Amino acid sequence: MRSIILKDFEGKVDFVPNDNQFRLLASGAGLLGGMHGDLAVLASTGALDDVGDILTGIKGRHFSPALNTLGKTQGGGQAYIPWMQATYLMAANRKALAYLPAGADVNRLTYDQLVAWGEAIKSETGQPRIGLPLGTNGLLHRFIQGYLLPSYTGGTVRGFKSVEAHEMWRMVRRLWDQMSHTSTDYSEMGPALLNGDAWVVWDHTARLKAAFDERPDDFIAFPAPAGPKGRAFMAVVAGLAIPKTSPDHATAAHLIAYLTRPEVQMQTLREVGFFPVVAIDGSTAKVNVGPGLASLQQAVSEQSSAEDARPVLLPMGLGEHAGAFNTVYRLTFSQIILRGRDTSAVLTRQSDRLGQILAETGAPCWMPDRASNGPCPIQ
Repeated sequence: MRSIILKDFEGKVDFVPNDNQFRLLASGAGLLGGMHGDLAVLASTGALDDVGDILTGIKGRHFSPALNTLGKTQGGGQAYIPWMQATYLMAANRKALAYLPAGADVNRLTYDQLVAWGEAIKSETGQPRIGLPLGTNGLLHRFIQGYLLPSYTGGTVRGFKSVEAHEMWRMVRRLWDQMSHTSTDYSEMGPALLNGDAWVVWDHTARLKAAFDERPDDFIAFPAPAGPKGRAFMAVVAGLAIPKTSPDHATAAHLIAYLTRPEVQMQTLREVGFFPVVAIDGSTAKVNVGPGLASLQQAVSEQSSAEDARPVLLPMGLGEHAGAFNTVYRLTFSQIILRGRDTSAVLTRQSDRLGQILAETGAPCWMPDRASNGPCPIQ
């Protein structure tokens, strides 16, 4: 941050990292950089200036509309401006593209088309080639929480045992039939791509990066599929906000404009591994970070800027119960898909456990579930 990302800013900048994940950027003024959850809490207390004027005043910069929406307060003001993001993507071996369903666009897939793609690969090659990180340290729970359920039910919690959730699990059973039998061995899908055990996978960008760095010409990255309620994706978003105590709004705004320049956004990707929140020219991306990371960056941009994008936040307000919360989603997959148990019975049993966790923590709903007064309800 100090020696590379901030070095060309016209003015003195102090970068002060704090233990609570805030990042203070001072240039004669206070500017906060932090994760969405931290900034949302500050916004709810009225501690932040509205930065909507800065967002509209930055010319020639195309921010993701979905990420801009995350930065808004309940009253409609702009609490923060997106700064950088991390997420999870689909990736595929290029030879899998020959088996795409007729008329399917890899950047605009639906889950039904993903299943059909897997069926075609299995039929033509004799092997199921779709992969999910089902290993011990895999992030399967994030796939369910941030991709599957919101794409079918509109949220992570409220629709957990809904009619739409049953529809989703029927699709997942079909998807499982096209899944590589080695998926349970992998906590990360990059190695599965490299050795050919899987041709079409989903995982966190950081866990795919090594494969794209090693063989950038062999793989493509693309957005997650869409369901009936949109193209849900889990957004790990950091933003830039100006506290009301800042003595110089204009200087803080100047630093926001600097940090969201396309070239600085690409420096941030290269140096700290967080992806841009503004549109980046493809050729510029390759020059700055190389073809592998550029491919991932392009897919991140496509996903967050899609017309049907439905950003999903990481679970909030769970504290020490976060692990138990994630376990509910993993157990639900295991019992319905791996053990073939009755979907209704499993959803009823696991929703009871989910309700207990939410009641114990008092965690209200988070986006995209509708806001709640008190613990997020399961309907």
